[in-house]
Amino acid sequence: MRWEELYDAAAEAEFAGEVADRTRRERALVPLADRLRASTEPVTVGIAPQTAITGAVCAVGADWILLTDDRGEVIVRTGAILWVRGLPPEARAETSAVAARLDFGYALRVLARDRAAAVVQLVDGTTLTGTIDRVGRDAFDLAEHAADEPRRSGLVRSARVVAFAAVTSVRRT
Repeated sequence: MRWEELYDAAAEAEFAGEVADRTRRERALVPLADRLRASTEPVTVGIAPQTAITGAVCAVGADWILLTDDRGEVIVRTGAILWVRGLPPEARAETSAVAARLDFGYALRVLARDRAAAVVQLVDGTTLTGTIDRVGRDAFDLAEHAADEPRRSGLVRSARVVAFAAVTSVRRT
């Protein structure tokens, strides 16, 4: 073997290593939201405790995703996601500055505005049903009543304030 061949082989190995390092660095900068946004097939999202939701990704906000399945729409707080199955390797960044600012509170305010009954799943496995009355910066007021009943003062069992951090998902009923 000649010295030039050894030098060329070493240079090629160094170049391949540099490409691999840059590829890993680029992948490390891709947030989960961008991978979810690129999804064209249904995904399965694992949330605590031992709950999974399978559906099509319809919207991706700053800290939430909207899935649709055979039961309707469900908002999943991305901070509660444990794992996702079915994501493509591609990613698609948000191109709208306005859409990038639409946070979990925004998604909940849509439900509150519509006076829609909701099923709220908490990180400890608790399920709450009712209507979201008010949405603050990091919590919302829930008038608890049966999911199949309208929000009427005589049907409201209790009211509670729920911290965003305690929520895994909210399903419109």
